[in-house]
Amino acid sequence: MRYPVLYSLQNCPYAIRARIGLLLAQQPFWLRAVDLKNIPPEMLAASAKATVPVLVLDHQTNGLPGKVIDESLDIMFWALSQHDPNHLLYVDAPHAKQEIERLINRNDNEFITHLENYKYSKRHHDFAQLHYRDQCEHFIDHLEQRLSLHRFFLGNRPSVVDYAILPFIRQFARVDRKWYLQAPYPNLRRWLDYQLQQPWFTKVMAKYPPWITQHEEFLVGGKNGH
Repeated sequence: MRYPVLYSLQNCPYAIRARIGLLLAQQPFWLRAVDLKNIPPEMLAASAKATVPVLVLDHQTNGLPGKVIDESLDIMFWALSQHDPNHLLYVDAPHAKQEIERLINRNDNEFITHLENYKYSKRHHDFAQLHYRDQCEHFIDHLEQRLSLHRFFLGNRPSVVDYAILPFIRQFARVDRKWYLQAPYPNLRRWLDYQLQQPWFTKVMAKYPPWITQHEEFLVGGKNGH
């Protein structure tokens, strides 16, 4: 059986999210590292959006892509719907589904927009940097309050929310590291440090040579997380 192929970029938070989902689901996949300045035609044939991540689940007999998932959240939920060894979907807690959707939607439709503005204002020393950071902090403060009640966002064990949001909180923490380290968010720092120190996260962030130049893909995942 041919494993799925993931077109990915090392530091793109959406691609990181997809890799997290696949690894935590113990789903083996072939990783093809992408250079967005030289996008492989095979990736464009699979998805016209021309950005990562793109997961090709199977191929037609003529070599063209068959079923494709090209949204990071869809990749994460597809993988965990196949196998969820850590019970991240909280299927044993029916009330959790609505809360999972609410938190991820707030991250994706509110926080990420403010985060993008915050990042670019830092790069250009924009006078509005504090304003954009304040906008980010509405969500950050909400997460801090949740983490004052339990270890993770939904309870004392991780959920899919923790991992769907992780790449973006990591990015937020890196924009102004000096400020972040003294900001009034000790629980969030504790949560983020814990996640980044997990062995699986090292595998998520492994760097591979661009597939388009080497035509070498790498088998990632499985029960051992390699």
